[in-house]
Amino acid sequence: MSKVPVSRLINSSNDDGPAKKNRDDYRKAKELEEARKAGSEAAAVDEDGKDINPHIPEYISSAPWYLDPKGPTLTHQRQQEEKVTKYSAISDWYSRGVDSSKPAATKYRKGACENCGAMTHKKKDCLERPRKLGAKFTGAAISQDEFSQPTLTHDWEMKRDRWNGYDAREYKEVIEEHKKLEDARREVRKAAAADKKAPEEDDGGSSSDEQDEDKYVDDMDMVGTKVDAAERYTVRNLRIREDTAKYLRNLDPNSAHYDPKTRSMRKNPYEGTGKPAEEVDYAGDNFVRISGDTVVHAKSTMFAWEAARKGLDVHMLAEPTKLEALKSEFEKKKTEFKTDVNKSILDKYGGAEHLDAPPRELIFAQTEEYVEYSRHGKVIKGEEASVVRSSYEEDVMVNNHTSVWGSWWRAGQWGYKCCHQLLMNSYCTGQAGREVSDSTLTLPPKKDEDLAVEETTEKQRKKKKTKKSKKSKKKKSSDSSSSSSSSSSSSSSSSESEDEEEVKKKKLAEALKKLEKEEAEAERVMNMDEKKRPYNSMKGDSNKAPTEEDMEAYYMKRRREDDPMAQFLN
Repeated sequence: MSKVPVSRLINSSNDDGPAKKNRDDYRKAKELEEARKAGSEAAAVDEDGKDINPHIPEYISSAPWYLDPKGPTLTHQRQQEEKVTKYSAISDWYSRGVDSSKPAATKYRKGACENCGAMTHKKKDCLERPRKLGAKFTGAAISQDEFSQPTLTHDWEMKRDRWNGYDAREYKEVIEEHKKLEDARREVRKAAAADKKAPEEDDGGSSSDEQDEDKYVDDMDMVGTKVDAAERYTVRNLRIREDTAKYLRNLDPNSAHYDPKTRSMRKNPYEGTGKPAEEVDYAGDNFVRISGDTVVHAKSTMFAWEAARKGLDVHMLAEPTKLEALKSEFEKKKTEFKTDVNKSILDKYGGAEHLDAPPRELIFAQTEEYVEYSRHGKVIKGEEASVVRSSYEEDVMVNNHTSVWGSWWRAGQWGYKCCHQLLMNSYCTGQAGREVSDSTLTLPPKKDEDLAVEETTEKQRKKKKTKKSKKSKKKKSSDSSSSSSSSSSSSSSSSESEDEEEVKKKKLAEALKKLEKEEAEAERVMNMDEKKRPYNSMKGDSNKAPTEEDMEAYYMKRRREDDPMAQFLN
């Protein structure tokens, strides 16, 4: 397939088409390519006059047919102009105060509005009154071209440029104002020097220029100033070299954030180091802003704003002395106004004697009654100060009670402390009621589980007693009297019950030891690493049903969350 573009085929003067290359042409092209790679021949030159590297592969150096290349070129590998993203320049911004006094055109221009003759819009977009004969035909009364603001991209950098839209020509007004002030000062000094007739001038002494207070300013070496006599320039640094930079106070990357663009560090860099803000020499910009004369400066700024809003020409930075004078005068008049208002109110309505009363704290805290206390807080001499009561009824006792409802608590219920009764509005039984209530408090209140265990235990005891009673009846002799048999059975039953109690106590003690051992083992296993824990879910006798002693030991060791004293137990 031929790589010759279609345009070349159409514009070719040869009717038979482009001449075909023979073997010699291909051989010569191959030799030329090898010679260029070896360096014996000069490299090919593209349309822009740039050399083409002969080592570039053919599939890169050959241009597509639709680009219609006239010779060897690499423009198809470069970025195309129509695809290049064009950004607004730094100096581009919307024009302010556009000059509309420019002269309009005197004759109609091709492509302008047919109605008014302006080049910035067409006839369908014209906002003027439609003319009977437009400017295209009359060529008169051509309107002025409107000003078109530039189309800005508003990219990432433009949105964050703090000097965006700043015009340096605006600063010329400040420079001119300072020049005028300097010229006025110089004229005043010349006039003052002419009025003075100092004898030193006749003797060749000091002149009027030596009386200038700015004489030695240029010769002074400021802190952080570098002067190069050869280049005749001065570099001033506002920060002293001995000062520690903010970002070097704490090198922890998780400490306070430092903004290099504004040179600010809002938070305290020593916040996580344990040092209080009072002991460090720098605690952040936010701390500095609310300390010292910063508050006074802020108040002065607010006063200057309020004064300018009400038509008073004063500026805090340009005229600080004038501002302080106005502020002090304002504060003085404000105080006098408040005093006059208060005095007029007192003269009209009276009540000045109440303003001289002692403070409320002294009225209720001081007394002339003498009270002496012991080291334990008891009153030895005098009467104790009465407690200030509220307007509501307090300590009202009903039904012969000496304490209020809610002064005693037991098992989640409130009651009276005097008689330990849990029923509200019940009659007080006094000490007798407390004794009855305390006698029932020897054991904790039983739950359903405890009652079920006790029932099963009681049934087993009855079965054992019946079996033993049957055995004892068989062993009895027929000749023994009823009295002797009864005494012997009673003695044997008492001895057997004592033995059973001892055996039960031993089993219970063993169960308690076993439970403590299991709890200690469980605590040890839980503190181990998860990867090193043994797989002992079916270990030992864990699959057997618990005995009565195990259940009783469990209930004795169980932690009762509803017990108010449970948190004090180890």
